[in-house]
Amino acid sequence: MAEKIVANCVVTCRKVLSVTQQELADAVGVTRQTVIAIEKGNYTPSVFLALKIATHFKKPVEDVFYLTKKK
Repeated sequence: MAEKIVANCVVTCRKVLSVTQQELADAVGVTRQTVIAIEKGNYTPSVFLALKIATHFKKPVEDVFYLTKKK
């Protein structure tokens, strides 16, 4: 079985709503650097943080974070 990673569409969701990285960070209680790391795929958020981000975008968590094959 191919190894899987958690990917996300945070950048896309953020841009659709015209939300800056700082605004998202403030809304979910993290630093802008954390948002950058999540968007780049360098950091996988906790379930709690993933749920907070998805809730901010008014989407189910699985629409924002999903499993994909490792590149």
